[in-house]
Amino acid sequence: MTKGVMFDFSGTLFRVVSTARWLDAHTAAAGPALTDRERAELVARLEEFGALPGGVAPRRIPADVQEAWDVRDLSAELHRSAYTALARAAEPPAGLDVDALYDTHMAPASWQPYPDAEPTLRELRRRGVPVAVVSNIGWDLRPVFRAHGLDELVDVYVLSVEVGAQKPDPVIFEAACARLGLAPADVLMVGDDRTCDGGATALGCAFHPVDHLPVDRRPAALAPLLDLLP
Repeated sequence: MTKGVMFDFSGTLFRVVSTARWLDAHTAAAGPALTDRERAELVARLEEFGALPGGVAPRRIPADVQEAWDVRDLSAELHRSAYTALARAAEPPAGLDVDALYDTHMAPASWQPYPDAEPTLRELRRRGVPVAVVSNIGWDLRPVFRAHGLDELVDVYVLSVEVGAQKPDPVIFEAACARLGLAPADVLMVGDDRTCDGGATALGCAFHPVDHLPVDRRPAALAPLLDLLP
């Protein structure tokens, strides 16, 4: 019987804004000014290299970045190093600070909750089902939850940058189950990555997959999991 739920963050409960909106938020605050053509071309290059954390997956990773990329979620330094290197590989114009651009993605305004995230979490709270957020991430996502009014609905945060293990490593799921005070067989994992999030099944957890789609194209992927719970 499912007694607790673990949720992934990016692509599951929240979705980062588009690369264009991310870039626009940075340039509006810190420049440089870009023509429409320069903006469109830079957005395309940033997406080619996957420079926005949580955004479009990289289609090309420079050889000298691959090592940092593979372990990017184990420390804040590695995360910043990997993603700023990808932004530099996209050849931004002079005057664009890739560190400041990177920082923009951590702002709560850069993340949108899926439409059914709050009602699903509130229903779990009403039923007394504890919730953990389990994320491969190189920074503290708690401010995003607080800004969107969802922090009060999460009992435990288990972040790769804090526990030193990345999904699908069983260590991160074991830590979450332990903090929930539940056996893995009593915990459901919900996530968009069949490999990373689905790794929880190796411990005996159930797994409910969702698709990593834009917020306006996925209005009700979380609500069905309530039917799996008492």
